[in-house]
Amino acid sequence: MNLSSKERAFLKKLAHDLEPVVRIGKGGIDDDVIESIANVVKKRELIKVKILQNSSVELERELGNEIAAKTDSVYVDSIGKVLIFFKADNKKGKITKEFNDFKRKGKKVENE
Repeated sequence: MNLSSKERAFLKKLAHDLEPVVRIGKGGIDDDVIESIANVVKKRELIKVKILQNSSVELERELGNEIAAKTDSVYVDSIGKVLIFFKADNKKGKITKEFNDFKRKGKKVENE
């Protein structure tokens, strides 16, 4: 799923008050961290992942895209050392519903 800049901004706004639920420390990104991110993003739809100061992991856009590919999610953006990921819930979870409503409103404006 490719996000438009407006969709990305909307998801960043929704994520603003969220606390990071996965932290990447000096152990770096291993299979356990990837599995944790995959499980949490599937359950919560929109999450933040924090790279701790003692981590040797360098935050780059490619890293976000790589994690997203491995966790079947979408890399939204990063703010400082915090990455934001989104995974739409097929059962129409709360975040997915808000996101779909936002997309529908945007298409109505474009078509008018």
